[in-house]
Amino acid sequence: MSPLHALFPNIDWAEIAQACLDTLLMLGGSLLFTLVLGLPLGIWLFLTGRGQLHAKPKLYGVLSLVVNVLRSIPFIILMILLIPLTKAITGVSIGIRGAIVPLVIGAAPFFARLVETALREVDRGVIEASQAMGATTRQIVTRVLLPEARPGLVAATTVTTVALVGYTAMGGIVGAGGLGALAYQYGYNGYKPDYMVVTVALLVVLVQLLQMLGDWLVGRYSRK
Repeated sequence: MSPLHALFPNIDWAEIAQACLDTLLMLGGSLLFTLVLGLPLGIWLFLTGRGQLHAKPKLYGVLSLVVNVLRSIPFIILMILLIPLTKAITGVSIGIRGAIVPLVIGAAPFFARLVETALREVDRGVIEASQAMGATTRQIVTRVLLPEARPGLVAATTVTTVALVGYTAMGGIVGAGGLGALAYQYGYNGYKPDYMVVTVALLVVLVQLLQMLGDWLVGRYSRK
């Protein structure tokens, strides 16, 4: 009998490995779409804010309201509410594909608000100098705002990624799969505490690795 089997007698390690893979697939897919949707939304929030390049208080108010409403809904409830939309888009309401739609809708507004905050930290003088040289809004965004805000954007991505790990774990309760599903199905409902210990430990390790990578990238871009 191996030491691992002696320590965790109820664990099926092949099942744990598959759950880890499912969690990483959900995380990778949802993070990609979160960045694709959240970054432009965050830029628009910044540009349309009061005193910015394209200040439009009414549009900003609408965008801000949508972001705040989506951010205020607990993720488990959001997953349930989005089941019809998820099924219409992916053809399923559970599993990895079924989890990505609510994961993105839950995380993209959160990321967009962090992007807006990062862009607000850019020195106003740099933006005004670019305007004085005749730069268009697109050039200011791509060549000034995003490069100058890069450490903040990396930090925002890190925070969002860590939040998504938590979302994937919560999604396991309603059939999303991954480590959260094992923790709930076997650790909680099945009264097998070793499943709970192992899944929680793996999630903690994953979060720590992601945070360390994010902190290293922030430090690297900050020095530049």
